[in-house]
Amino acid sequence: MATLVVATGSSQFEVLAGLTAGAMIPWGRVTVFHLDEYVGLDPTHPASFRRFLRERFIEQLPTPPAAFHELDGMAPHPQAECDRLAALVPDGAFDVGLIGIGENGHLAFNDPPADFGTEEAYCVVSLDERCRQQQVGEGWFPSFDAVPTQAISMSVRRILATKTLVCSVPDRRKAEAVQAVVRGPITPAVPASILQQHPRCFLHLDRQSASLLNG
Repeated sequence: MATLVVATGSSQFEVLAGLTAGAMIPWGRVTVFHLDEYVGLDPTHPASFRRFLRERFIEQLPTPPAAFHELDGMAPHPQAECDRLAALVPDGAFDVGLIGIGENGHLAFNDPPADFGTEEAYCVVSLDERCRQQQVGEGWFPSFDAVPTQAISMSVRRILATKTLVCSVPDRRKAEAVQAVVRGPITPAVPASILQQHPRCFLHLDRQSASLLNG
């Protein structure tokens, strides 16, 4: 059996399309974990990450996975939902994690300044202004005020507890974040900078997102 952590958002369009159309994978032996979700967002909403994963990944697989542990952003008690998911994660490391980096350098929905120390597997987090504006810029919400202010997110330390991380970061609007993550210090002000410490993190960039790394 294997475990897979899956992110959402525009950075994962090609990743998930390639994964579902690629070589045969025994999905019946893979347990899928959901990385993050907005608090209070109905799963029918176009921006729902549960909807995203079901439509773009789970329903596109040739055979169902062993399990798909999705986050319920509509749970009446978000912390209880964190606790429920925490009881399902493996005792050891995940096998593979598919992740991205936000325009503000966030990792999942761990916005700056991120909590690098918490031992919790999932946390209720507040979304900062730049993160919320990114969601509007990508077309997920019609206005800034429509973006939820909180989310449930896998913690930084639990993400790092993954044997192999595949971090996909396209687009020019991510170039500053990529530069800070790769060339800058490890700091909670740039949450994804902690990936510098991971022994098997593969960073996949396009020319635009890598444009500030030349020289």
